[in-house]
Amino acid sequence: MADIVDIAVGAGSFKTLVTAVQAAGLVDTLKSPGPFTVFAPNDDAFAKLPPGTIQTLVQNIPQLARILTYHVVSGKLMKADLEKVSSVTSVEGSPIRIDCSDGFEVKNATVLAPDIEADNGVIHVIDTVILMG
Repeated sequence: MADIVDIAVGAGSFKTLVTAVQAAGLVDTLKSPGPFTVFAPNDDAFAKLPPGTIQTLVQNIPQLARILTYHVVSGKLMKADLEKVSSVTSVEGSPIRIDCSDGFEVKNATVLAPDIEADNGVIHVIDTVILMG
């Protein structure tokens, strides 16, 4: 089975995320055994950000890494696991609100494709980049 990074690269709809992960130096982390749960914004999610945001973040690696690690949780949490909790704590350290009462939402993002299993965890595709605070 492919790891989280290989799945994201192979999917073709995570070009911005893959570029950001490479720029932030997080590829090796996300290729490690984990396991990790990744709330992965697709390219359309990144396109919703204000113009210039991605370029600014790529020039501010610590901030970029902080935002990216906010999308990652330690452990392999499938949708069924997340339905039992109201929040999880990101690798970055901040809580992420989970709402499965009407669909599947992670903070302000809707999960488009849950439970994409990887060798080192699981990916949940989201439609919005989530931010701390």
